[in-house]
Amino acid sequence: MKTGLRLKKKAKFIMIIFNFFLKKRKSKVFCISMQRTGTTSCGQFLKDHGYRVASYGEHSRRWTNFWIKGDYDRIFRSIEFRSFQAYEDNPWWMPDFYQVLNIRFPSARFILFYRDSNKWFDSMLSHSGRKTLGNTYRHCKVYRRLDEFYKKLDTDPGFKPSENEIDNLMSLKGKCNHYIKVYEEYNREVIEYFNKYAPNKLFVCKLEDDQKWQKLGKFLNIKVDKNYNVHVNKSINF
Repeated sequence: MKTGLRLKKKAKFIMIIFNFFLKKRKSKVFCISMQRTGTTSCGQFLKDHGYRVASYGEHSRRWTNFWIKGDYDRIFRSIEFRSFQAYEDNPWWMPDFYQVLNIRFPSARFILFYRDSNKWFDSMLSHSGRKTLGNTYRHCKVYRRLDEFYKKLDTDPGFKPSENEIDNLMSLKGKCNHYIKVYEEYNREVIEYFNKYAPNKLFVCKLEDDQKWQKLGKFLNIKVDKNYNVHVNKSINF
């Protein structure tokens, strides 16, 4: 059993190396849309059009841990990162990380989808039973709730957050205005940053736009069938 597992891991490693050295290189593409904003569908679009895409999985969880630590080089040096051409999910949409990516990868392209703010928050509520999505500490760090997190940690003996695992420990109820403020400010900050420093590197589009994939294809200079459409409604944690 253990021998078979080792062989599978070895085969996976060889495939990563193969793709890294032999696959035609493209400029890197980062989907920096916030969660619950079509990130999985965006990843599928890129896969359907020839990109090797890093989505939610073991490597993205490791990368998120490195982001928390501020060890960005561990992300960029990893074989997995270097073998992919496009990236969606974590940690690319984490606060201000797009600035690091823009400087580190001058030829990269960035994708920002946005949606109606109230519908976005409704999607957040439905994701994890109206609880914080994924790991509670990371969630509170991203959504500016660390004051509540630490207060609860100091005063509630039953509050035992995990360091890395999904635990969904805090409620989202009554937080609509707070979350919408974070969501809208993030989108505005991204757009303002690229308008100022790299105006041709960011694609911005409303998720409800029926022509979003055709417009994205034009931005990336790839041919997209006029009837192409994809919608993957996948629950993602971080």
